[in-house]
Amino acid sequence: MPDSAPTATRLHARNAPQDIPIWMLFPLFFVVVFLSHLTLLRLPYFWDEGGYYIPAAWDLFRTGTLIPQSTVTNAHPPLPSILLAGWWHLSGFSIIGTRVLVCMVSAAALLAVFRLARNLSGSAVAIIATLLTALYPVWFAQSTLAHADIFAAAFTLWALSSYLTPQHPEEDPKALKAPISATFPTQLWTATLFSLAVLSKETAIVTPLALATWEVFQLVRTRKQKAQRITHLTWAVTLLIPILPLVAWYAFHYSRTGFIFGNPEFLRYNATANLGPYRILLCLWHRLLHLTTHMNLFVASLCTIAALLVPVSKLKYPALPRPALQAIAVVLLSNWVAFSILGGALLTRYLLPLYPLILLFCVATWRRHVRRWIALAALTAVAFLAGIWINPPYAFAPEDNLTYRDMIVLHQQAINVLNQRFPQATVLTAWPATSELSRPEIGYTRRPFKVTSIQNFSIEQMQLAAAEPGNYDTALIFSTKWEPAQSLNLGKQNEPSDAKYFDFHHDLRPAEAAALLHGEVVWQAHRHGEWAAVLHFPRIVNARLNPSH
Repeated sequence: MPDSAPTATRLHARNAPQDIPIWMLFPLFFVVVFLSHLTLLRLPYFWDEGGYYIPAAWDLFRTGTLIPQSTVTNAHPPLPSILLAGWWHLSGFSIIGTRVLVCMVSAAALLAVFRLARNLSGSAVAIIATLLTALYPVWFAQSTLAHADIFAAAFTLWALSSYLTPQHPEEDPKALKAPISATFPTQLWTATLFSLAVLSKETAIVTPLALATWEVFQLVRTRKQKAQRITHLTWAVTLLIPILPLVAWYAFHYSRTGFIFGNPEFLRYNATANLGPYRILLCLWHRLLHLTTHMNLFVASLCTIAALLVPVSKLKYPALPRPALQAIAVVLLSNWVAFSILGGALLTRYLLPLYPLILLFCVATWRRHVRRWIALAALTAVAFLAGIWINPPYAFAPEDNLTYRDMIVLHQQAINVLNQRFPQATVLTAWPATSELSRPEIGYTRRPFKVTSIQNFSIEQMQLAAAEPGNYDTALIFSTKWEPAQSLNLGKQNEPSDAKYFDFHHDLRPAEAAALLHGEVVWQAHRHGEWAAVLHFPRIVNARLNPSH
């Protein structure tokens, strides 16, 4: 930790219950995550799972190659594939086996949240902050999905729980004389954890780089305190270590593929095409909403603002240590800016490690300022529980709550119709159904279909499909994002800019698509705003007999 914690915080941390070793809580955390997601464990793979992460791990499992062969390589680091493939060798290649592993990773991440919060603010705050993190809809939904983000979040949160452990060198006179040796194990462990986070997802490098910059800033500021200057210097060097494994991975990737950061289209979509100033400002606004209001997070934010307006409670619970609060602010600010520049899609799972930090600050603030702070926590928990099932009044990615389950179920039903009625069909569809139909290993069909792919089901893309009717004889169309009724849509005014910068579009409904493509709707279904349909196109083939000679 850069600086020592205030005296009140040290006494509070010292008196907090520490009799249970942290590792002994892991089985409890896992059982809770597992049971709360029990109905989701057999669902087929969803979205980027089926599009990249499962195929990449499947290639490693079958062939031992770190470079995906059956899907396009985009230079994502290989640790999730290594963990998945290794686990499949123990559990067998199965969907439920994958889901159980991700539950374990989520439980480990929540354990890191608990450790971090307990170190900084005591057991009561730790319990509530961990519970709210687990209930937050984005976190809840990602807790069984095999995206790289949950792996990176787990390692990042453990690294932060190591880095932000309060240090009290004044309690040990020798510590002031030898600050490097006194903190070396902690620094080594922190560097290892951040390196594992970076090897899970490359964008995890933002957090250690930001903290390294913060340490350099403090090094310059503390000119007269030699011991602290040495500590800041060693931390700055330590936090730069995760760059090394990332560079090594990119060098390996380049040697095998000729690309450093993945194929050119991946690089363009996620980096070079995102550098316009207006787009960045727009992303900053969207990301600010994601970090303060999305999926009922506004309840916690408003409660915190209100609590800050109230004088400190007479119980005088200590605030978060100032050095820790400053470091958390650096992490939040740097990731807010970085993810407003990087990434073509503004997916909230990219921000997964940030939500526990925000909730920790909220809970610690409630406890310090409000006598009945548990009521604020209960109100927030109810809001989060509602957000898991009840959708907000604006468009969002289905993976932000259990809407993703509705989408999976509808796709299962639609593909069952294709299997039963049109087993030899060539299917017009868009991603992710292109993977669902062509890759049996992701759980939707036992044999692959021939697929004709379009980008989405907007009128422009459907008109392109209508111009080449001979390329398909059926179609699987569906809602590619959840949209509220237009009368309740809070994001309606942003649609023009969202269409220009974030690929926003309106999908044609089944009847409209059937009329445009000159087909018929043979099946359709709806679930909580999500929909899917199967269209069939009877083709008349004109045969001309050769005249006999």
